[in-house]
Amino acid sequence: MSTAIPKETLDFFKKLAKNNNRDWFNDHKAEFKAIETKVKSAYNHLGSLMSAHDQIEKIKIFRIYRDVRFSKNKLPYKTHFGGSFTRKKPELRGGYYLHIQPNNESFIATGFWEPNKEDLFRIRKEFEMDDSEMRAILNDKMFSKTWGGFVGDELKTAPKGFDKDHPAIDLIRMKQYIFIKKYSDEEVLQDNFIENVNDAFKKVRPYFDYMSDVLTTNLNGESLL
Repeated sequence: MSTAIPKETLDFFKKLAKNNNRDWFNDHKAEFKAIETKVKSAYNHLGSLMSAHDQIEKIKIFRIYRDVRFSKNKLPYKTHFGGSFTRKKPELRGGYYLHIQPNNESFIATGFWEPNKEDLFRIRKEFEMDDSEMRAILNDKMFSKTWGGFVGDELKTAPKGFDKDHPAIDLIRMKQYIFIKKYSDEEVLQDNFIENVNDAFKKVRPYFDYMSDVLTTNLNGESLL
């Protein structure tokens, strides 16, 4: 079976966006399930490629059904595929995400979406003590060409207990430490798309190695595991 993203994936989601209701979806459910099978194969293939350079503990492909209970948006279906790749815990930190959506809205993301209070404080204290390793990773030409810089939510000023004039305040005030790489529809449909995604994920490894070391040690560098 091909491990490429089939063209009908994007076409289906474009039609679903215009007919996001249960009647239309039920009439086209067989078409969706056939697409879903092929896309799951692509995600699993990516997971097997990633296992050559990382320890992937779990692959989760999210369901198309939206949870509308607490949302103002009552449309019942997502118009994209999303899937996460979890690293082996507790020693390996961070995670990967692949998002497939038409109209050039596809992307991959990696990093720390919602670090808990303890992890966030530990990361900030590390940057307060020494941000040189993180700067070296961010400034590496191959890394920055692929991933650019951090994206995500940040505070407008310094977190409580930190100096707003600290040289690393741009890193310290962040609440998320995420990298995102976007893809066009044309790129997503190329035969080697999954291989390209794997190459991009492989290049994030220095960042994950550094953050895993930070989050599994105390400020004296002693292991917490």
